[in-house]
Formats: sequence, structure tokens, C-alpha cells
Amino acid sequence: MSAVRIALADDEGMVRTALRVILDAEPGLEVVGEAATGAEAVSMVRERRPDVVLMDVRMPEIDGIRATEQILGTMDAPPRIVVVTTFENDAYVYDALRAGASGFLLKRAAAEELVQAVRLVASSDSLLFPAAVRSLAAEYGRRAPADLPAWAGRLTEREAEVLRLMATGLTNAEIAGRMGVGAATVKTHVASVLAKTGVRDRTQAVIAAYESGFISPR
Repeated sequence: MSAVRIALADDEGMVRTALRVILDAEPGLEVVGEAATGAEAVSMVRERRPDVVLMDVRMPEIDGIRATEQILGTMDAPPRIVVVTTFENDAYVYDALRAGASGFLLKRAAAEELVQAVRLVASSDSLLFPAAVRSLAAEYGRRAPADLPAWAGRLTEREAEVLRLMATGLTNAEIAGRMGVGAATVKTHVASVLAKTGVRDRTQAVIAAYESGFISPR
């Protein structure tokens, strides 16, 4: 299998160097580009076409949230973006998730957590820090409308169950075990959930579920 291609966007050179050393030392991972500003990140990602971007939230020119929006809004088959932040209980983090980021990672995370996060997001098989995402949704999420969105009514009973289990952070294999079905069946349900909610990955499906009131973060 080809290596997971990773881009780093952070205005601190020492942080980028540390991330590169950790990631390049891992089999199956390869850092293919770096950027020191949000604008540089957008340009670099379009040129290098990485699979995963580690994106600092606060950067010069444009911040990580705007950079995330521009990358995801203008590229065909865009990369998965992981926001790197100092504080997990931060409105900026939730805004980044709302903008399309697939997860977030704390700057104080250990090397093995960093590697695991990149592999997890690249595989799109689970949710990074589901409890923290739920907490952020409870703190910063929009007030749910009186009526559920139209997509909620289009979900089958099984798909609705899969979405709720996705929100707890379970992998496809774990969901399959919980529901007593095959992993391939769960993968099909997940794909259907993403199509019906109109989002690109399971993190965005969970955010949509919280924002709409389909799932209560509390």
C-alpha cells in the first residue's frame, strides 16, 4: 500500500520540524510539504495533494479555519484535515470542525497519539476524541431547530442506529459487533448516512447530527 501523504501547516518552524521527525520515522507515513501561514497552506495543499493535513488554528494571513474552508471548498477529492490546537475546549476547534475538519489534535499530544490520529483519520474508520467533540457541541453548537432536518426522515432505522453509534466513536468493526451484522454491512450503512446527510466523512455526519438535534450532545 502507498504511504499516507501528510502536509504540515504551522507558523512555528520548530513545531513543524518536530512533527516531521515523528511522522517520517513511521512506516507508511510521509511528510510531503510544509507551510508557515494559512495562505501558504492552501497553495501547498493544492500543489502537493496530501492525504492528511495537520493544520494549526492560529496562523498569519488567514487562520486555520479559513484555510480549511478554502481547501475543502475548492478542491476535488480534498485531503482530510486535522486541526492542531493548544486547548481542546475552544470555540475555534468547533468552528474548524463545522468548517469541515475531520478531527483535532492537541499540541501536547504524545508522539504515539499523533501517529495514531493520522492513521485513524486517513482510514476514516472512527472519530477522534468523540467525548471532546460531544462536549464542544454542547458548548458551542447551534440551537437545534424545532423540526429535524429532512435527511433525518430519510434514514432507515439501521442507518439511524449506525449514526448514533458513530457518534460514540466506535469503529466499523465495533459497530458491527454491537449490531450483530457484518463489517461490510456497516460500511454500506455509513456510506448511506454520509450520502443522506450530504457530508464527506463521519466526523461531519456526527457534527450534523448534533447541530440538527438528531442527537443531543448532553
